[in-house]
Amino acid sequence: MPTAFRVVEIDIPLATAARVTDDELIVELSYGRTVAVPLSWYPRLAYGTPEERSRLEVLGEGIRWPLLDEDISVKGLIFGTKSDESARSLERRRKEMDRRRREGDLDAPWGQELPLPEPNGE
Repeated sequence: MPTAFRVVEIDIPLATAARVTDDELIVELSYGRTVAVPLSWYPRLAYGTPEERSRLEVLGEGIRWPLLDEDISVKGLIFGTKSDESARSLERRRKEMDRRRREGDLDAPWGQELPLPEPNGE
């Protein structure tokens, strides 16, 4: 017996404001609702300093943190999508963030990082 599928269209609201606490990402949406999710869902945000997390850009369809190279969509928030970044990638990113903090290079564009030294220091 064939199964019938019904397509449902969902209007995704826009983000109008966002803030990050020590524990949550809180986003206000264009239709009046507020979505709050655990900061642990997004390890880059969780690892960021309060200053890095406060420097965000609300772009309507999502939020961007240029200093953390993190982008989160409203659609992902609504559907409960957590970061799926691998542990290896996250560790590499944390090392790069630590280097940038030490060198005061927070505003350098991501994607143009210097290669990380090998663990033996070479």
